[in-house]
Amino acid sequence: MAPSKINSNNNASASSQENGFVDSLSPKNSEKAVQEMIKPLVQGTDDHLIEFSEVMRTVTKALRQVAEGKASAKAEAAEWKRKYEIERERYMNLENRGNKICAKLGSCCTQACTNISRGFLSIILPCLVFWDIWKECHGQVSGVLSEEHVSEPNSQRLENLANHLSISKNAGNTSEDVCGNNGIFSHEVLLDGETKGDSKVMQCNFKSKASFKLSWCCNGEKSDQHKHDIVSFDKGNITTAQRSSKQISLKWESPPQTVLIMTKPNSTAVRILCADMVRWLRDQKHMTILVEPRVKSELLAESSFYNFVQTWTNEKEILLLHMKVDLLVTLGGDGTVLWAASMFKGPVPPVVPFSLGSLGFMTPFYSENFRDCLAAILRGPFNITLRHRLQCHVIRDATRNQHHTEGAILVLNEVTIDRGISSFLTNLECYCDNAFVTCVQGDGLILSTTSGSTAYSLAAGGSMVHPQVPGILFTPICPHSLSFRPLILPEHVTLRVLVPLNSRSNAWVSFDGKDRKELVPGDALVCSMASWPVSTACQVDSTNDFLRSIHDGLHWNVRKTQSFDSPRDA
Repeated sequence: MAPSKINSNNNASASSQENGFVDSLSPKNSEKAVQEMIKPLVQGTDDHLIEFSEVMRTVTKALRQVAEGKASAKAEAAEWKRKYEIERERYMNLENRGNKICAKLGSCCTQACTNISRGFLSIILPCLVFWDIWKECHGQVSGVLSEEHVSEPNSQRLENLANHLSISKNAGNTSEDVCGNNGIFSHEVLLDGETKGDSKVMQCNFKSKASFKLSWCCNGEKSDQHKHDIVSFDKGNITTAQRSSKQISLKWESPPQTVLIMTKPNSTAVRILCADMVRWLRDQKHMTILVEPRVKSELLAESSFYNFVQTWTNEKEILLLHMKVDLLVTLGGDGTVLWAASMFKGPVPPVVPFSLGSLGFMTPFYSENFRDCLAAILRGPFNITLRHRLQCHVIRDATRNQHHTEGAILVLNEVTIDRGISSFLTNLECYCDNAFVTCVQGDGLILSTTSGSTAYSLAAGGSMVHPQVPGILFTPICPHSLSFRPLILPEHVTLRVLVPLNSRSNAWVSFDGKDRKELVPGDALVCSMASWPVSTACQVDSTNDFLRSIHDGLHWNVRKTQSFDSPRDA
């Protein structure tokens, strides 16, 4: 029976094939037919997905450009609003000053002289406007008609006014000598011109702030580059419109009276040196000493002799330090210099940094001979290095539609944007003056000053740059690309780093290694060069100090000298 079944099956299959009919119910044939039916459908679906992804990418790019435009417009509007408030406050102060002068003259003059005094005021008010403008441009005597002079008795006010006018006249006679000597002078003799409210804030009895002169030097001689208005003055403080590539020398025109000493904490050697320095400056130089509250407590714990040391108690007094301090002395390493610079949100007095840390590229002076060093600095002249700072603003996406921006942060070394604890690569879009630079995908990005080129930027592969070279360093951290190399951008640009909306994770930004902030998608960081530099004293000059620091600190290019093993003469 079995053979007959087999034959019958074979005959059936053979007959079906002969008739041209294929069994569609067989597994192989059915699978093949299904694949042929689905194949065109799958291909059509893939094409639609690709087209849809391209459209979404275009939409995302458009939304990103709109968000960037809004952020840029908001930053620009905030800047214009700040300038408007400054000009408005200045106009109001000028108007109040005119009203006070009018009231004072009206009380002193008789009724017969009323018309004459009004005519005099109509002339003197425009002169006051011209006086303020001329004073800012040429750095002449300030506070001729200040509130103190208005509130004084008539005889005393007239006497002080005559003294000030005589000083102004002498300064005007030397204006031609200033240009002839290739220097920039600060003739301002700053008085204790604080209001009654400010006197309550600062109870310390400070003397007048010292005036000084800056000049460009080249190989020990004065340079002919005085026509470039790079360094200017605002009430005796240093500010810059541009960076200067020339060696700058500072010469005191009046002896400095107040010194601020800032120290590295938790160091017995620094504490002993600080006590010795305070005693020497008090006894030998008769200077007013200002220290941090922590340092004053340490000095008083050692001896009650240091009762004369002064300090501050709140943030308002810290904001007034630049009006009182002539010289800033730091005892520590580069970290102490960074901390001292962060105390001043605007102008910074000249800094004399003593090396008492583990590593120092900005501390050329040694503590062993601090008496000779400080005596030479106080006597002057001495070379300085202008170390610029970056001014940074964090623009939040959540407050983009509101009139609110976070305060400016000043950094001396670098701004670091990294991925934090996230395991994803950072995704940062970078713009330079609204021109797209690149998209950073890696561990992060460093925006550094030239003074900070030997810090984190150097460890991330950036070059060492002389601190007098103008520019901003753009250094990626572990980029996921073989062709991503560091850049050096000019100083006048504005950099904007954005965390895009399609970023997988947040980013973190830190300023000189502190004040760490989180950046969520849509947030941006705007950086530009600040107008207030940090002027540090040089032991020799900026070039010698820089080369000595990289030789001593990094042992730069230290290797064994190749031996002489050429063939001897026969």
